[in-house]
Amino acid sequence: MISVLKFGGSSVASATNMSRVLDIVEKEAGRVVLISSAISGCTDAFLKGDDECIAAMEARHRDIVTRLFTGEQRQEVQQQVDALFAALRNAPKDEQVTYGELLSTTLLAAKLKTEGKKTAWLDSRDLVVKDDEAETYRRIKTAIDTVEADIYVAPGFICRDKNGQVSTLGRGGSDYTAALYAAAIQADKLQIWTDVPGIMTANPKQVSAARTIPRMSYAAALDMASHGAKVLYAPTVAPAMAAGIDIEIRNSFAPDGKCTVIGAEKDPVQWIGVASEGGKIRLVGAQMPDAADAERAAKALTEAGIAAKSISAQGSGLDIEVRQGVLDKALRALHRAFFQQLPVTDVNLFIAGDGAVAQALIGLIGQTADTVQERTGKRLHIVGRANSRKYGIDPGGRPQLTQEGDYIAAILQQAPKGALFVDVTGSETLYKRYPELLEAGVGIVSSNRRSFAVPYADYAAIQAAARENGAVLRYETTVGAALPMLESITRGANSCDEILSIEAVVSCTLNQILGDYRPGGETFASLVRKAQAAGLTEQDPRMDLSGKDALRKLLILSREAGVQLEEKDVRITPIIPLERFKGSLADFYAALEASEPELARQENEAASQGFRRRFVAWIEKTPGGYQAGIGIRNVAPVHPAYHLRGTENAIIVRSAFHPYPLVIQGPGEGARDAASSILNDILR
Repeated sequence: MISVLKFGGSSVASATNMSRVLDIVEKEAGRVVLISSAISGCTDAFLKGDDECIAAMEARHRDIVTRLFTGEQRQEVQQQVDALFAALRNAPKDEQVTYGELLSTTLLAAKLKTEGKKTAWLDSRDLVVKDDEAETYRRIKTAIDTVEADIYVAPGFICRDKNGQVSTLGRGGSDYTAALYAAAIQADKLQIWTDVPGIMTANPKQVSAARTIPRMSYAAALDMASHGAKVLYAPTVAPAMAAGIDIEIRNSFAPDGKCTVIGAEKDPVQWIGVASEGGKIRLVGAQMPDAADAERAAKALTEAGIAAKSISAQGSGLDIEVRQGVLDKALRALHRAFFQQLPVTDVNLFIAGDGAVAQALIGLIGQTADTVQERTGKRLHIVGRANSRKYGIDPGGRPQLTQEGDYIAAILQQAPKGALFVDVTGSETLYKRYPELLEAGVGIVSSNRRSFAVPYADYAAIQAAARENGAVLRYETTVGAALPMLESITRGANSCDEILSIEAVVSCTLNQILGDYRPGGETFASLVRKAQAAGLTEQDPRMDLSGKDALRKLLILSREAGVQLEEKDVRITPIIPLERFKGSLADFYAALEASEPELARQENEAASQGFRRRFVAWIEKTPGGYQAGIGIRNVAPVHPAYHLRGTENAIIVRSAFHPYPLVIQGPGEGARDAASSILNDILR
């Protein structure tokens, strides 16, 4: 058995991602041909070709080498990477773009060899001849028949033309490379691994309710890809179809999750999906549409307040043209009309948590029920509740905490699709059940920051489960309580605005304490005790003072900005040396009292220079990538955080698109404020 597995740029974007790729490859039975794109962003950087862009990519590759390899192996691989960058800088401008795939596959092949895998690296420039599939097949088959290996690693995208000049197969061409290899060797399996769960009924970035298409025909896949579905490069289909090889589109961040299989079978439904390019929309179907289908599309657009420029039947689908400014709205309207059931007005809520925020939320839902129904058309029903010991579920809306056992399992058995699981706990493990809920069509609204400050692979798996099932996943309250911090960052990231830096004052506890602290008055330790007694700190205040709570919030903020930050990437400088956090809580308070002279000196020194001390979590873009840290900063009167009072939070975002920073400031504490934000997430 021989399989061809292609991995996209996001799948190999970091050392962590590459390790995940190798895990997938090593689980395959028989021989494997691994085709890889360049790491994400690399092709664009090399297209620009300026020294700064190349240096940034060199730093990213160096970081991957450092994280993937050790000892002599690290030195050997780094020499290979250095040689490739040296060759790149001396290469003609039009050839520089071809080095991304050489770099990524060099790293992957080297890592496989260090793990004892019998690996061979194949140079696609010598095997793939542009516009000559017959010669390409001959060369690939000869190479694989000649070179004995268990895993073959080959760069995608790159080739030579018939004159022997280095060339490319076009953007997205690595998919095509994989199909050529698969057809040449009559592979048993062809998989395209990306960062989404297959081909979906619409682009999930434009239509949140889009869902994975389990199976589709070659013709439908080609139609979708030719009209803007970027998950598959259109030329990929022809070689696979001619060879009769199924194409599987899979998500490398959720290997066992949903996927799309493309094959020779007829499509089981009339309408497959909707794709768009420019202002043109394509409704992809399995057979010739009739007048009623066109009328249905026109009605859906009219009800959304959109006038189509044209609607016409073309082949087995409908071509629709609208103004560019209403494209996303039109896609949602068409998707709703052709691929979704009518939305229900009743929303069933399953609440987990019994603390102050949960109680405030339950009270708020009851108090605002009439207003919410009038303004949104939604009736909220609390049909499930749970604390750490017991739960209750009642479709009639009066759940009692009387049952013992697995609350999530009970929800999965009883919850209708479209229900919402509301996590207002502080659980560190509940996130592991999120994918089950999302895959069952149960949306999630969460204020539990622990669920999103998990390792990035787990975070990405949760996001993927939400996307592939068209399920709600909202967690605005995890950072900044009622402040719209995450929404503001996400909007900028989604519009391709590059985040240059984020400064976040998000520790209500430390902001209160630092604001009240005056050397010679109450000691710092005394103020911490007072904050703990008032319920401002975590149950163990060391979580706040060590920066652990701020770390969780920074991880969430960075990931919303598109930065794949891990806990180990953040440099934390706590209020006092870390060794003083050890022992019992009483030991910690004693250490804090002993640190009073140093804390007083720091405070007096800052005040003498006109500064105020703030506990800041930050990330900043540098030529080598993003750096992150948490600790005390002295801020001047011109700094937005200088004037914060009490438990206020603030976030300062600087981005490439905007000359002035975005500043969001306001209350960061309070059960009712948090409950109000959670309710907004429920109703959005």
